[in-house]
Amino acid sequence: MRQQLAAANWKMNLTLQQGETLLNEITSASIELLAHQKAVFAVPFPYLSFAQSKLIGSKGFEVAAQNCYHKKSGAFTGEVSVEMLKSINVNYIVIGHSERREYFNESNQQLADKINLILEAGITPIFCCGEPLAIREAGTQNDFVAVQLKESLYHLSAEQISKIVIAYEPIWAIGTGLTASSAQAQEMHAHLRAALSGQYGSAVANTIPILYGGSVKAANAAELFSQPDVDGGLVGGASLIATEFVTIIKSLK
Repeated sequence: MRQQLAAANWKMNLTLQQGETLLNEITSASIELLAHQKAVFAVPFPYLSFAQSKLIGSKGFEVAAQNCYHKKSGAFTGEVSVEMLKSINVNYIVIGHSERREYFNESNQQLADKINLILEAGITPIFCCGEPLAIREAGTQNDFVAVQLKESLYHLSAEQISKIVIAYEPIWAIGTGLTASSAQAQEMHAHLRAALSGQYGSAVANTIPILYGGSVKAANAAELFSQPDVDGGLVGGASLIATEFVTIIKSLK
């Protein structure tokens, strides 16, 4: 079975003390992850080392950075490099989140550069893609996400792309309370896997985890994750509530 992930994206939320309380509540719950399952916590940069220390001994629990810069090093005040993240043993980095694309104008080419640096460092990228409401309403979402994959990922070799995680985010469902139905999620995930298969072959495409990100919560996680091409979730608001995220983790197949 493909790796299944419940990934928490804290975004720009929680003080250190609030984060500690949240992690204490989650790690004290009776969660037993199987070998193919991971719980990943994408916490703000100042909390990375702290979160790692809190998760020591929790099997299958990992820490992720929420972003990185697309240059290796240099005079880029306020930015964080992949090399810095590697030096503190971060194993996952989320890139291309819709908020980064929208508010910070991140391009597909910049994301390609980030992918290269992340893979070079031996870290797993969680690459986000997805369409806004206008694209969904126009019925062109399949072409839209196919371009995102092509321009950011298709320069990779089959070996390289097999080391990434993809997160599909219907942007119209992030933080809105709207959620793609399980059928809609499966339809897009199957499209993404078919696109990857067309580029790299089905043997490679079938190994790549594809997460759903868009108002995942305890009440809908099991149904979403039950779909054959949905391999877990990238979770925003619900990941800030211990009981919600524990249920979501336990919903992994």
